[in-house]
Amino acid sequence: MIRCISSPAEPSIVTQTAIRTAAPEQRSSCAAELDDLRPGSPISRELALRLIRCSDTDLPALIGAARAAKENFKPGVISYSRKVFLPLTNLCRDYCGYCTFRRDPGEPGAHTLTPEEVLTVARAGEKLGCTEALFSLGDKPELLFPEMRNTLRHLGYKSTLHYLEGMCELVLRETSLLPHPNPGLLSAEWIARLAAFSPSMGLMLETTNRALLAPGAAHDNAPDKVPNKRLRTIEEAGKQGVPFTTGLLIGIGETPNDRVETVLAVRDLHERYGHIQEVIVQNFRAKPTIPMAHVPEPGLGEMLRTVAVTRLLMPNVNIQAPPNLIAPYYEELLDAGINDWGGVSPLTPDYINPEKPWPHLEQLRLLTEGKGFQLRQRLPVYPEFLPALMSRPGLLAEKLHTARDSENLAREKRAA
Repeated sequence: MIRCISSPAEPSIVTQTAIRTAAPEQRSSCAAELDDLRPGSPISRELALRLIRCSDTDLPALIGAARAAKENFKPGVISYSRKVFLPLTNLCRDYCGYCTFRRDPGEPGAHTLTPEEVLTVARAGEKLGCTEALFSLGDKPELLFPEMRNTLRHLGYKSTLHYLEGMCELVLRETSLLPHPNPGLLSAEWIARLAAFSPSMGLMLETTNRALLAPGAAHDNAPDKVPNKRLRTIEEAGKQGVPFTTGLLIGIGETPNDRVETVLAVRDLHERYGHIQEVIVQNFRAKPTIPMAHVPEPGLGEMLRTVAVTRLLMPNVNIQAPPNLIAPYYEELLDAGINDWGGVSPLTPDYINPEKPWPHLEQLRLLTEGKGFQLRQRLPVYPEFLPALMSRPGLLAEKLHTARDSENLAREKRAA
C-alpha cells in the first residue's frame, strides 16, 4: 500500500486501496491518460498542468505512474552522495525572503572559511567515508561589502570566485574528496575554470516566475535570482558539457503551473545539451527569523504531486528531494519517483536549513530498503556522466578513476 499522508492543511488521506476500490466511473480522464503512458516517454506540458493539480482520488495513480517511470530509468536502486558541507562564505549580496544562510558583515554567525578550516573539515569527512565536498556560498558578496574585499585581499585572492577555485583545487589535490560547487551565477569563463577541479556543479533555478522579483516577494532585492540570468548559467554549462545539478524550490509564491513551467525550462536545456545530471525538488520551510516566516509551507501532497510530475516530464533524468526537509514522511518520496536522496552528511549540518538534521545513514538505508530499494553511495557526479569526464587528461580524471567502482558509483571504503 502506498501511504500518502497529507499535511494538516490537506486533511484528506489518499491510499492505494482507495483507488483500487473506486468504481471505474469515478476515475478521471487524468488517471485514464496515465494508463496509456509509455515507459521512458516524457509527458506533455498540457498533461503535466492537469496532473500537478490532480485530485486526491487521482494522486495514487499519478504516484504509481511516477514510480513505474523511475523503475524504467534506474530499477531497484536509490542513490545518495556522502558529503561534507563547506559554507565557504555566508556573506551574500542577495536578500531572499526565505533564507537564513546569508549574513551581512558583523552579523552574528557571519563567517568566511579559511583554507585551514576547509582542509580540516574535508579531512574529517574523508575519515567518515565521504566523497563529496559541497561548496555553498553567497553570490559575489565583494560587490556589496568592502569587508569581503578586505578578507579576500588578506587571503590573497581577487574575488570570491577566485577563492572558490583555489579551495576546489586544494581539496582535490590534498584529499580524496571531489568538489561540487554551488557558486551562483557564472560566466562561461568561470564555468570552465571551476570545471577543471570539479566534476559537477550546480545552481538552483528555483522558479521561472518573474513576479517573485516584485517588491515584497521572495526574490525582492535579490539581483542574482532573475530567472533568465540563471537559465543562461545553466545553458552555458550545457555548452561546455559540464554535468549540472539544478531544481525548483516550491512554496515561495509560485503557482503549481509555475512549477511545471520551471521543469519544462530545465527539460528544454537538457534536450539541447544533455547535461542535466539531477533535478532537485525542494520544499520551502518557514523559519521565525525570515521575512516569509508566516508563509504556509507546502504540504506533503504538493511535494508528491510536484516530484511525480517532474519525474514524468523528465523520465530519464535523476530526480531527488532532500529527506531532512520532509521528515518524518520522507520515504513517501520514493513512491513519487525520486531515485536519489541527494547529499547526506555524517559530519556537517545542512547550513541552509540547520534546524532540519540529516537522517542517520543507517536509518536512511532501512527506510529505503523498506520500500523495496537498495541504497547505494554515488559520487557527486552521476555514473552516466563519468566516462566523458575520465576521458580527459589531468588530475580530476585521475581522482575520478580512484574514487569510482566498477559501476561508476562510489568505491566502497571503510570509515576510519
